[in-house]
Amino acid sequence: MMKRILILALVLLITGGGAVAAYGEDGSQLWLRLDAVGATSAITGVKGVAMTELQTYWQGCPVTLKRQKGMARDGYTIKSHGEKIVISASSDAGLLYGAYHLLRLQQTGNSCSNLDIKEQPFYDLRILNHWDNPNGTVERGFAGKSIFLNPDPQRMQMYGRANASVGINGTVLNNVNAKPEALSTEHLQKAKSIADQLRPYGIRVYLSINFASPIKLGGLKTADPLDANVISWWKDKVNEIYRLIPDFGGFLVKANSEGEPGPQDFGRTHADGANMLANALRPHKGIVMWRAFVYDPKSSDRANQAYLEFMPFDGQFADNVIIQIKNGPVDFQPREPYSPLFTAMQKTPMMVEFQITQEYLGAANHLVYLAPMWREFFSFVKPERLKAMAGVANIGDDTNWCGHHFAQSNWYAFGRLAWNPSLTSEQIADEWLRQTFDKSAKPSNSKATASLSSEKTLYAQLLKVMLDSREACVSYMMPLGLHHIFAGGHHYGPEPWYSPRGVRADWTPPYYHRADSIGLGFDRTLTGSANVQQYPESLCSLYNDINTCPENLLAWFHHVPWDFRMKSGRTFWDELCHKYDDGLHQARHFLAVWDAMQPYIDTQRFDEVQHKLRIQALDAVWWRDACLLYFQTFSHRPIPQDVEHPVHNLDEMMKFVIRISMYENPKCGYK
Repeated sequence: MMKRILILALVLLITGGGAVAAYGEDGSQLWLRLDAVGATSAITGVKGVAMTELQTYWQGCPVTLKRQKGMARDGYTIKSHGEKIVISASSDAGLLYGAYHLLRLQQTGNSCSNLDIKEQPFYDLRILNHWDNPNGTVERGFAGKSIFLNPDPQRMQMYGRANASVGINGTVLNNVNAKPEALSTEHLQKAKSIADQLRPYGIRVYLSINFASPIKLGGLKTADPLDANVISWWKDKVNEIYRLIPDFGGFLVKANSEGEPGPQDFGRTHADGANMLANALRPHKGIVMWRAFVYDPKSSDRANQAYLEFMPFDGQFADNVIIQIKNGPVDFQPREPYSPLFTAMQKTPMMVEFQITQEYLGAANHLVYLAPMWREFFSFVKPERLKAMAGVANIGDDTNWCGHHFAQSNWYAFGRLAWNPSLTSEQIADEWLRQTFDKSAKPSNSKATASLSSEKTLYAQLLKVMLDSREACVSYMMPLGLHHIFAGGHHYGPEPWYSPRGVRADWTPPYYHRADSIGLGFDRTLTGSANVQQYPESLCSLYNDINTCPENLLAWFHHVPWDFRMKSGRTFWDELCHKYDDGLHQARHFLAVWDAMQPYIDTQRFDEVQHKLRIQALDAVWWRDACLLYFQTFSHRPIPQDVEHPVHNLDEMMKFVIRISMYENPKCGYK
């Protein structure tokens, strides 16, 4: 595949073109950089958005859009019939997905002849979670304000097109830390307006709710889910919503977590709360997505809490309740094992929650392609174990939507994996690169293939940067199973020493790294917090033994002695030093690869990505110096001579404080 695909950069390089690309781009078109055909193409059949998209952008033979009964929901076929193509589906959404599939083939330079394609989504529910607040800020959003604050019709249209092009069919409009006013009549009217604009693109809207809304919005004295007045209030509110939005999807609920109200406040269970809401939604075929993100400051191990709170109620949730579980047991770390709930719960529908926004991965300053992380999750949790996929969105009102041009790839990758979780990281990155940076999207010619092997092309190097970027981030931030050693509050830079008086222990890095004179890491073995016991026996045994535990999770499950011998032959301390150094050099390499692209990328996007990659390389130095110098005060061991030594001292690192809010992207990671 690689031998027949080149972006414009490579075409110019091989054919002798040396001029800087003259056209300017700002990223606002995302991966939908389609050229209008200029005249109406021969598109016939079912009218709608699918026809409009093909009439505007399809450059090939005549296409007929056909409604066909008996096909899977949202599924479609694309078949060649002589000199024309027929797209068939049972719904308008299916026809739209088929149209975008055809346009993707055109845009990526694949053959559009002799087509015989049959597609249907693996998951019926493929949902973005927006953590958008009523004032327009976006929690853990690094790309400006909410696009839903004052919805612009053109922006909504592009949002709808982008989501439909990758098969996303639902969006939660507001933050899981929901305000009661999200259910006020005024806010519901705004939700109706957004729903009306997104409906043609097959997108249903959902709302996050505050469990105490009957008190704060309805004036009741309680929000007890078994109270008759509370039950009646929710039924009335749900009926009001469906009068405005007949295809409303349902509620997302964060309850009894991080101070948010929930049924436990009234002596009730998660099942009591979820089922009460589910009963109100059932007549309208709505669903409840009940989050399992819970932890208790009194717990000996935060990673144990979700299992302890939800397993007793396995099988007790209503059939229109889905338990939404973060991919890992702690909180979207650069690397975590999967949450053991995914293999433990046997009688309850579950959905995975991935974080597209890079809360813990360099915000929108670092290039970190997340498909490899999500594919790693699916190597442990079989896709058929899940009912749906949710992704915490990285979208804001910045011109390029995501704050970093390459962060767009994670929005794209989420949609493609929600449609087909068997797609590889490379397949998805390849699609995205060709659509986002290849203006001509032409297959390579014989001269190109003869001149350079695919592995040595700039395109192949850029693809490799994407595929290597997540592992590089793990290496320069928290290798070998380290986790949650971020600065307090904003989760951007390193502060493994952060432990101010009065802050609860599980909000501080020492709670997780447990560094001392013996070693480093959290003992979750059977003689420690016993977290390993929540996993299937085969994994429990694997993780429990320090000699068989995968090294990339070693400090997650073990308090590792500094002199423990690693597979490389190095001690654990020396391996830690080399991992940090490797990550730093990879970050620098990413910048070098991008710099080589300068003659072949439009000036604006080249400059903006280069600026971000420079920050990333400097941040990698910051991470390495801060972590190694701090942990060295416990290990009392020298940094190996073949590792680049820190350029700062620990006092400098500990005095530096970066001040950003959770709603802003840091302007600079190192000072």
